[in-house]
Amino acid sequence: MVLTDSGFWIALGNRRDRHYRAAFEAAKRWSGEGFVTTWPVLTEVCHLLVARVGVHQALEFMDAVAQGAVDVPDPPDDALMRTSYLMRRYRDLPMDLADASLVVLAEQLEEGRILSTDMRDFSGYRWKNSRPFTNLLLPNG
Repeated sequence: MVLTDSGFWIALGNRRDRHYRAAFEAAKRWSGEGFVTTWPVLTEVCHLLVARVGVHQALEFMDAVAQGAVDVPDPPDDALMRTSYLMRRYRDLPMDLADASLVVLAEQLEEGRILSTDMRDFSGYRWKNSRPFTNLLLPNG
């Protein structure tokens, strides 16, 4: 499964987004493997879609999630402690809760491939403290 960050879903839900075409193509390319994300990412996506595009897009997004467009696994037992540690470690970026939850998910699934519009942060974050992410959405920035 491919990890998915908020920016990917936001771009996919907004044809005016500068990353829409890349998100659309990535969704087609990687859908066979399936997508995975976290509850904090879902929260961020819904909030930003309502603010930037409208409630209709947020509702469409949640309908797609409910129909299985993305898997949202339960976090591991130590997720809160690990998230707190990561947010402190990357406080100079800073790392938000959604990004920290994706690092925890990468560690849980042993998967570092991600679809993200956030080149700065995900090029600096490391899962399992040393493994870099591979951004499949914007591989060259």
